[in-house]
Amino acid sequence: MSSFNRALAPFALIGALTLGGCIQPLYGPLAADAPLVADLQAIAIDDIPDRLGHYVKNELVFAFNGTGSEVAPRYRLKVTMSERVQTPILDTVTGRATSATVIVDAKYKLTTIASDVVVTEGVAFGVASYDRFSNRFANLRAARDSEIRDAKTIADQIRTRVAAALASRS
Repeated sequence: MSSFNRALAPFALIGALTLGGCIQPLYGPLAADAPLVADLQAIAIDDIPDRLGHYVKNELVFAFNGTGSEVAPRYRLKVTMSERVQTPILDTVTGRATSATVIVDAKYKLTTIASDVVVTEGVAFGVASYDRFSNRFANLRAARDSEIRDAKTIADQIRTRVAAALASRS
């Protein structure tokens, strides 16, 4: 061990001891000894309109309760979404777009069912690009795949933010 490492060892030990009580695992037991997983399973998700909403809701249902167990809901999650497509690159010869970007914004609000108190709210977003071709069916499938990628990204963001809010609430 070099002299520099030996000189820093006491500071590293002091830092580890002082920060040891500050860090808590996100999916471990909460202060009330109820695991966060049980709180996540108790979230009822309102219907989200359109095809993209269907994808996002399915991803959220699996993310919150992938076990399929029936749990009495204690929270309600409402998600409203907006989607737009931009075509940033145009072919100079034909004037047609050679790529497209699907941009999705999802506003979410988690409330308690019993007292309608807002637990957390925010905006999640997803951006996915795809190449456009002369075959319109290939374009439709590529656009749909971009929506599915956006749905997974948005569901992951919402799940992480909701889990953090529920963990810090207890």
